Amino acid sequence: MERQPIIVSGLNPAAILRSTVGAPAEDRKRIVPLTKDALNDFIKSIVLKKQEAKDPFYVMDLGEVVSLMDKWTTAFPNVRPFYAVKCNPEPSFLTVLAAMGANFDCASRSEIDFVLSLGVAPDRIVFANPCKPEADVVYAANVGVNLTTFDSEHEVEKIKRFHPNCDLLLRIKPVRDGNARCPMGPKYGALPEEVEPLLRAARAARLNVTGVSFHIGSGDADAGAYRGAIAAARTVFDTATRLGLPKLQLLDIGGGFTAGHQFNDAVKAVNQSLHEFFGDEPGLTIIAEPGRFFAETSFTLATTVIGKRVRGELREYWINDGLYGSMNCILYDHATVTATPLAGASDPGSICRESKTFASTVFGPTCDALDTVLRDYQLPELQVNDWLVFPNMGAYTKAAGSNFNGFNTSTILTHMAYAYPN
Repeated sequence: MERQPIIVSGLNPAAILRSTVGAPAEDRKRIVPLTKDALNDFIKSIVLKKQEAKDPFYVMDLGEVVSLMDKWTTAFPNVRPFYAVKCNPEPSFLTVLAAMGANFDCASRSEIDFVLSLGVAPDRIVFANPCKPEADVVYAANVGVNLTTFDSEHEVEKIKRFHPNCDLLLRIKPVRDGNARCPMGPKYGALPEEVEPLLRAARAARLNVTGVSFHIGSGDADAGAYRGAIAAARTVFDTATRLGLPKLQLLDIGGGFTAGHQFNDAVKAVNQSLHEFFGDEPGLTIIAEPGRFFAETSFTLATTVIGKRVRGELREYWINDGLYGSMNCILYDHATVTATPLAGASDPGSICRESKTFASTVFGPTCDALDTVLRDYQLPELQVNDWLVFPNMGAYTKAAGSNFNGFNTSTILTHMAYAYPN
């Protein structure tokens, strides 16, 4: 029997995932990402069902999430992923990752609390915030989250007072931030001259430094930056040995990974550097904190055109989501978005295929002129109630949205695709 992809949607994607992955081999269905046409067809089916309700919505491609996990484990079989919850905390997405055995990088009490509510064990969480409120440190101690980062003596003192049994990762500043859109070095990471004093301070506080962490920066980071950061981590390991500290056992190589063509460059740089600097390190545990790698391409956003203005050859459109909602990645993540139009007024659900396009501006729904999604973007003639679809919208979008002017952020719809076995 020829494989025939079908689309399944539901409110509990993790249960669907378990029913396929956990099924007997002869009945198991292979979960695959949606093709562009299949994704458009699914969005069109939603649009046709929502003729009265024009609210924006997300589609999460569960097949894409599964594919990305397979891609990660193939590229990094010895690097355990701790998904950075801050990148996209959508509950169904975290549930899927948890069901696939992912671990989690949490930056606050609320993130830890939610991940634990999914049934994730505390030892699958790293509290990867080098500067934590005292109350959050107390909470981590109470729930058994016993691995965190630090990069200052003040943090050492805080952990000594409120969580003295916690294992520590010394967060170091990379040699360079890899020209990332969102660099981390200006805010976090110990300088080379601070490493030895911090290790001595931890030892004096009778705290267990178990390893080193770093982050080269997020978004289009230069993969070459990993080599310098891993080399710097090697120096910290050697310094700890020289000071007589217990042997360091954990290396956290942070995030900065994307699912696009740059991933192959990152894989090559990381694996070569790990072999060069840690190839003879027995018993070493290596973890990473990927965020956008899993989130970005797994989500597509669909919005409705709610207004239109024509000024000569310029077309101006208003949509019902924007920079204060799901599009805040344009502000906070320096993202560049693209759009595909779907007709909704004259020919509901069809793809707009008019050959003539116009320079177009797309505004969000709020009264703030900053709320501009696209400028000088070529689009066919659209009408009110048509739809604009934005792919690759899973990273740092809904997580930071607000309800400015009373406009709510978008509802998440989840779906998955799989194929019947032959």
